[in-house]
Amino acid sequence: MRRTRKRSTRAKRAVAASVALILGAGGLVAFNVYASAGEGWGDRPPPPDRVNAVSTIDCPDAAEELTDVRESARDSVDRELATLDSQITAAYQRFADEKERVERDPAFAEDQILAPLRDERLPVLQRIGQAVGSPLGGLAPCTLRADDEPSGGGRGEPGQGEPGQGDPGQGEPDQGEPDQGEPDQGQAGNGPEAADFVDIRSVPPNVNLPRQRRGGSRGSFVTDCGRNQNGKFNSDNVIVAPGVSNGAHHMHDYVGNQANDAFADDDDLARGRTTCRNQGDRSTYYWPVLRLQNGQAEDDAGADGGGKDQNVGKIQTPAQVTLNFVGSPVSRVTAMPRFLRIITGDAKAFTNGDANANASWSCTGFENRQLKDKYPICPEGSKVVRTFRFQSCWDGRNTDSANHRTHVAFADPTSGRCGQGFRAIPQLVQRIVYDVPPGPGFAVDSFPEQLHKPVTDHGDFINVFDQRLMRRVVDCVNSGRRCS
Repeated sequence: MRRTRKRSTRAKRAVAASVALILGAGGLVAFNVYASAGEGWGDRPPPPDRVNAVSTIDCPDAAEELTDVRESARDSVDRELATLDSQITAAYQRFADEKERVERDPAFAEDQILAPLRDERLPVLQRIGQAVGSPLGGLAPCTLRADDEPSGGGRGEPGQGEPGQGDPGQGEPDQGEPDQGEPDQGQAGNGPEAADFVDIRSVPPNVNLPRQRRGGSRGSFVTDCGRNQNGKFNSDNVIVAPGVSNGAHHMHDYVGNQANDAFADDDDLARGRTTCRNQGDRSTYYWPVLRLQNGQAEDDAGADGGGKDQNVGKIQTPAQVTLNFVGSPVSRVTAMPRFLRIITGDAKAFTNGDANANASWSCTGFENRQLKDKYPICPEGSKVVRTFRFQSCWDGRNTDSANHRTHVAFADPTSGRCGQGFRAIPQLVQRIVYDVPPGPGFAVDSFPEQLHKPVTDHGDFINVFDQRLMRRVVDCVNSGRRCS
């Protein structure tokens, strides 16, 4: 099993931070800000305003280590990974309940939160390591980190950002942000913060798409699957955590296939009803719900994935959902295999770093300005827009992979070409529009420790087009027609 150099550095940093914790007060800076270890603090005490700046639990993501897991072991490995997520969720709740004491006494945090979490994680990681033939116990230690502290920073392979979007949402806007005040923290009180929002008018245009070249596929195919008006929600994730209830620890909107839950297999999806107008499309499309944090409770306020997992507020039904399959700027596309699974974005990007973050945020009338790590504040009359551009290159063999990423890839953002060994497939571009009040006060659902950060937004897709309709999609895209 191959392990990336960047991830190994991340794991060593986590271990070093935990060792610093065990040393007591001398390890305080590592306790508060793991990224500072070995980066300039030396033996100096941290500034007073940083001592208590701890906001969440940061654990190495074992899933990103798994590039080669034999097919027969994948289900058990996925269940073990889901156990790690549940352990972090429980530890985060202990942290949140005792945050004031944690900030006063780092020894308490080590003894009562981090050490027990490490001990719980270790046997799970050892079992995963045995299944994949590689030791993973070094990923057991976790740290506490500040809300505004850099995460692991760019972990993973390069080139996984949103194609053709430059570097949206990075850096400061070119004008001052308006004073919008603190958004309502909701019942959970774990985000988002005012700093997670920016006036879209202060963001410079930043969308740069690859140039269309001769031989490119200029057509498109739109499938209409509704807006989840029927209210299909669950906190499962059949791709990442099959067979595990509440595997996502946050609620998803679903359109398309109505058989999707944690226990659905390919046969269930093939037989499932669909909300898509064209019944040949039984694909499943899902994403974290967006909630208005106005103090109004949703029906799931006491349920897994909802209030029990720090996701509170009124779920917003999208005003519009567009599912568009487009071509490659440089080549023809080939058909997607049935039951191909694709995840775009990273639900843990706040702690993992933004290497796989890909969803973007904007406002109607301003969609040449895309944000990755901020929510937009839209002017009066403009609506919030979430856009997901899914990976458009396929390895030609696999419908899934151990980390649910390496069987697909993004085209090069400059040239638009797929990498060696990959072929272009129709690219799903998912656009979701919401009519919410202007200003802060909304957020996507997330794992509790991810603090509802916009950078954690993500989308999931399982292709269940029948062969006849998929051939039509490919023909429309390659011939330059616009079809539906």
